[in-house]
Amino acid sequence: MGLLRPSFVPPPEIRALRDLTRTRLQLVKDRTREWQRLEKLLEGALVKLSSAVYSLARNKTARDILEAIVAGERDPKVLAARTHGNVKGGSAAVEKALEGMLLGDHHPVLIRLHLDHITLLDKLTAEVEDEIEAALDAIPAAWGVCPDGVLSADPGPGAAVLPAAERLAEIPGVSLKLARAIIAETGLDMTRFPTADHLVSWAGLAPVARQSGPRQRKPAKGQGDAYLKGYCTQAANGAANTSTFLGERLRRLSRRLGGNKAKCAVGRSVLVIIWHLLTDPSARFTDLGPGWHDEQASRERKIRAHLRQLKALGLDVTVNPAA
Repeated sequence: MGLLRPSFVPPPEIRALRDLTRTRLQLVKDRTREWQRLEKLLEGALVKLSSAVYSLARNKTARDILEAIVAGERDPKVLAARTHGNVKGGSAAVEKALEGMLLGDHHPVLIRLHLDHITLLDKLTAEVEDEIEAALDAIPAAWGVCPDGVLSADPGPGAAVLPAAERLAEIPGVSLKLARAIIAETGLDMTRFPTADHLVSWAGLAPVARQSGPRQRKPAKGQGDAYLKGYCTQAANGAANTSTFLGERLRRLSRRLGGNKAKCAVGRSVLVIIWHLLTDPSARFTDLGPGWHDEQASRERKIRAHLRQLKALGLDVTVNPAA
């Protein structure tokens, strides 16, 4: 009587999976920082390569040109000839970005150092991802059900029940890697969270009200699992440009609340979906479609909204039903 509820302590296999996913996240962050350091180094040498390619990290042209610069090539035309077809503007844009570069003796050495470090981080990240997949496959609670009713980590096509990570990956914006990371944070046993609101609150995505008398203030940042909160907002960001219910919800909320608040709201919706999918292994994600909001709005509500917009434009309109 009067005792606090016990904290959520996942089982050992989930804790091991969590260590792996968090390590992978730190490796990815380190790789991003390394690319940023390399870009800053290139900008100091007047190598404006990032203005021609959409991303140094995800563009083969950028990597080939940097390798050629390390090898001693300095002619912009020769370097631009290494341009692949995925560069907007083609070799002319790359050549223009390389004109006027001032490379010192130390620049090739530092570029080589950064590229080698990035290669090492890519290798370590791939190794950790393999360990994450193996660790999740070793947990029977994450397995699916074969068509003949047998539990299996790889039930194959026509599975009666998909593995947990694959069921979560059906949500727009959630990849298989992201689904594994989410499972590492939430676990697979949803009995620790009686309702979806409990899980949302634990993740720090629940709405917070801060009011003193009639004064309403900006709510403080809620406490919760920062990793899980980041994964959910990442999923919301991934669903932004999709023609789905979550994508349309994000666009609707962004117009009214702004981008960051809208992503948190959609991240909360993603987490509610995840709770239902993990609570009932036989459940599958079904998209409501981008037009769900419009279908739910009543005819009278639409009329009032349009009249309100016309009145805001200074028009006085009288509406009569059509014959």
